[in-house]
Amino acid sequence: MLTGKNIIIGITGSIAAYKAAYMIRGFIKKEVEVQAVITPFGKEFITPVTLSALTGKPVICDFFTANTGVWHSHVDIGLWADAMIIAPATASSIGKMANGIADNMLITTYLSMKAPVFIAPAMDMDMYAHPSTQRNLDLLKSYGNHIIEPASGFLASKLEGKGRMEEPDNIISIVENFFSRQQDLSKKRILITAGPTYEKIDPVRFIGNYSSGKMGYAIAEACANRGAEVFLISGPVNLTVKHPHIQVFKVESAEEMYRACLKYFPAMDAAVCCAAVADYRPKEKAGTKIKRKEEEWSISLIANRDIAAMLGSLKKAHQALVGFALETDHEYKNAADKLKKKNFDFIALNSLQDEGAGFQTDTNKITLLDAAGNRQDFPLKSKKEVAEDIVDKLSEELKKK
Repeated sequence: MLTGKNIIIGITGSIAAYKAAYMIRGFIKKEVEVQAVITPFGKEFITPVTLSALTGKPVICDFFTANTGVWHSHVDIGLWADAMIIAPATASSIGKMANGIADNMLITTYLSMKAPVFIAPAMDMDMYAHPSTQRNLDLLKSYGNHIIEPASGFLASKLEGKGRMEEPDNIISIVENFFSRQQDLSKKRILITAGPTYEKIDPVRFIGNYSSGKMGYAIAEACANRGAEVFLISGPVNLTVKHPHIQVFKVESAEEMYRACLKYFPAMDAAVCCAAVADYRPKEKAGTKIKRKEEEWSISLIANRDIAAMLGSLKKAHQALVGFALETDHEYKNAADKLKKKNFDFIALNSLQDEGAGFQTDTNKITLLDAAGNRQDFPLKSKKEVAEDIVDKLSEELKKK
């Protein structure tokens, strides 16, 4: 999957810079074209001559070539690359990347990248554990970068702990796996529901919930990035999509979402029911604003049609159906019951008991339960990362069909 790819290896000032030579050699063996970009401090640990001999290309360090004044365009390099791997990445360079401090060629190249970026930290364990480093890594994750977690082991400080740059062969495998799954949903058509629904009481009031739509939109982006044609049926949210392979259909009420799902699902390969659909709507909707008259006011509610149950009843053998369960108590039992009742292939459970896993957050913590009785627990992650976990499972299910 790597043959013919163009990859930038960014090297910063760490003793782990020697590992870059092994990594470059590994990529070259896989018929990858490699361009090394190094910081001034990186040259203190490994020479440009070594890197150039391995890549067959001049190493880029400065904005200008000293002897000729030739300009090295970080924009052109960023457009050329299929991926950028910054390994080793020091605490200093991580801080600069996170905060846009473009004071060397490597950072400006990173800021110009259009392709995926992989960052492999390397530093002493106390530096890695420091809140500022962790905050910067979280920022980089939120920008869409892929963080390759350091390993635990013997460090240059002669201490033992987490901070060793991941081994070159493992980094190559991570990048190879990324590209191998990049188009694993090619030619698949996937319907995704996202956001809340609003059930009108009168022209100015409604019944709704706190859903931001962030999880559903993240899943839509992840599916599209992996080759799928996505039909995103969205309730009222303040979000937009970037990918050209995502069609957005805006709805407001549960009934509108029901009709849209009924229309499009038969032509889909899969559906992900991520929307927080209102279970009930007012029995009657006032045509004008209801004025306050009494201390108490009651509204009669009637049940909305169950979108997930409808899709489950229509699901064909070649289709996969994914559900969500946001629970406050008896989480696993309720999720398992819902999985069976709605005829889901698997369900993503998250609990309001877990901090950072509720509505309107940028993070989520899920457990995946499938129809075969398997269970996968995941730690708290960004919703972009959670989306990838869900789409990985969806891809597996579709391969079984």
